[in-house]
Amino acid sequence: MHNRYGKLAAWVYNLDKPVGRSFGDVEFYRRRLERCDGPILEPAVGNGRMLVPLLESGLRVEGFDSSDEMLAYCEAECRQRGLEAGLSRQSFEDFSYETRFSAIILPAGSFQLITDGTAAAAVLRRFHDHLAPGGRLIVDLDPIGSFLAGGTSVRSWVTGDGDLLTLNDQHVETCYIAQTTLSHLRYEHWREGSLVRSELDLFKLRWWGVDEFSMALRAAGFAEVEVSGNYEHGRAPREGDAIISFEATRGAG
Repeated sequence: MHNRYGKLAAWVYNLDKPVGRSFGDVEFYRRRLERCDGPILEPAVGNGRMLVPLLESGLRVEGFDSSDEMLAYCEAECRQRGLEAGLSRQSFEDFSYETRFSAIILPAGSFQLITDGTAAAAVLRRFHDHLAPGGRLIVDLDPIGSFLAGGTSVRSWVTGDGDLLTLNDQHVETCYIAQTTLSHLRYEHWREGSLVRSELDLFKLRWWGVDEFSMALRAAGFAEVEVSGNYEHGRAPREGDAIISFEATRGAG
């Protein structure tokens, strides 16, 4: 996996997707988890955009992330709001808990950061093994079409101190065999017209077909798989949907 979310990347993420900002997913996860009476795990928790609202709803949620910078934003937000959350620096490939969770959630396509198919299958088995019997895994995936647009984009944000952050996103490679796209993300921090710092992130993502991912979940041991489009639970995905959600249940045995 490529390195992601250094100092500037995490700063830009936190400005662009602050805690509580919803794309329809915060409400969706609240509804799907409202009757969950056990602990919930959010891998790749990031800055807490999802975790904090769920904690404020009274749910017991903890999370991990491989980025110290992102975890720092999440920890600061929890402290500011007087929330207690078990946060740790771990990766998809080697995370470990003694707890067995009632639910594991991966909103916003974070599972697609795992770009090797074999590694992804192993992580799904790890999720399965960390769920209590009857526990649920909920995963959001971006549809294939969103990966194939290509091109270059430039975005900018003004910080509270009046500095400027810019992001140049350049698509450089699509591999149809591995089902991956590679982009160069150049982050720059400007102050009074002078460049203070820059970072280059080689950002790779993997896409999945709907049936392909459903089969991968069943191969990992999940007994039931339900697929929904655009955060409308129970409504099958359609062409043009911006997000596809998979809800898989570990068997009772």
